[in-house]
Amino acid sequence: MNYFSSNFKLGILGGGQLGKMLLYNTRKFDIQTVVLDASKEAPCKIACDEFHLGNLMDYDAVYNFGKLVDVLTIEIENVNVDALETLENEGIKVFPASKTLRTIQNKAKQKLFYRDNNIPTSSFNRFAYLSEIEDAIANGGIELPFVWKAAQFGYDGNGVKVVRKLSDLKGLPAGECIAEDLIPFKNELAVIVARSPSGETKTYPVVEMEFHPEANQVEYVICPARIPEDTAKKAETVALKTSEAFNHVGLLAVEMFQTQDDDILVNEVAPRPHNSGHQTIEASYTSQFEQHIRAILDLPLGRTSSKVGGVMVNLVGAEGHTGNVVYKNIENIMNMDGVTPHIYGKKQTRPFRKMGHVTIVNEDLNEARRIAESVKKSIKVISE
Repeated sequence: MNYFSSNFKLGILGGGQLGKMLLYNTRKFDIQTVVLDASKEAPCKIACDEFHLGNLMDYDAVYNFGKLVDVLTIEIENVNVDALETLENEGIKVFPASKTLRTIQNKAKQKLFYRDNNIPTSSFNRFAYLSEIEDAIANGGIELPFVWKAAQFGYDGNGVKVVRKLSDLKGLPAGECIAEDLIPFKNELAVIVARSPSGETKTYPVVEMEFHPEANQVEYVICPARIPEDTAKKAETVALKTSEAFNHVGLLAVEMFQTQDDDILVNEVAPRPHNSGHQTIEASYTSQFEQHIRAILDLPLGRTSSKVGGVMVNLVGAEGHTGNVVYKNIENIMNMDGVTPHIYGKKQTRPFRKMGHVTIVNEDLNEARRIAESVKKSIKVISE
């Protein structure tokens, strides 16, 4: 099929920043794109060929949208999977597949999938209701502390909480959830795996992630991870095993823990471009966004090695600020060597909302990390 400068249409479910960065590459290749999102202010709106308003969880909206395109992909997992399954049965190519998404959308199903496929992960218990956790604690079925996770609809640190005492359960959603063992890890790592329908597979270098202690969001992504080579190889092997088990197409970001004994445990996965790969735009030969396009269209996968060391800093809304966004001191960071800001196009900021990111590239990874700290301290995402 001719994708370039043709009548071919690629559909994207979701119009957020990940979709916007995908569109950098479809525009480079002159591939027609059609986007569905529920917000009139979606960042993708300015860069796609067609923009449609619609609820991603609504069956009819997703099904009718899917009939307009030749290949359908996602930039967010929370979409109507039943509609995707119908579209697949009617011959529309959907990547990732509905079967993959159905498992990944629910963290309890995802954890059971790891257990069933002998993929290393932390021990956990599944509960239909939050109240069952209180009963399990009282009866000695589980012990404090543990990590509570909502089974569905968690994002950017929402839907996750470390429970150290019984009172920490107050105010949490009452529905299906899991309680995971709290792992005393050395590092949080991630590997992005790219896989095409033909089965060509490539991995990006292992990255190291540093999280904000309160928001449970990634603050820094460091590539390559500052870990021994044998540990990196182990992480890559686990990521490839996970990819093979899902039989996914496109990108699969595999988030992992490196334990105190240097074992690798899978935390969770995302079947799309991911925060842990943003630095690839400047630091890699092929960005994760271009790679996703290559993979789902069954084009040759690009080179995944890094040209230079890279550190990514998330730009999130400052605490105490809600309203029209202002990027304070952005000129100061642009004056630093090797620093590139990416602004997502969200006009309204609120505390901890992802508003952009900054990539720092440098031959010396420690220097890149030092500059990243300066960037984080300099720029402030505030409201007018």
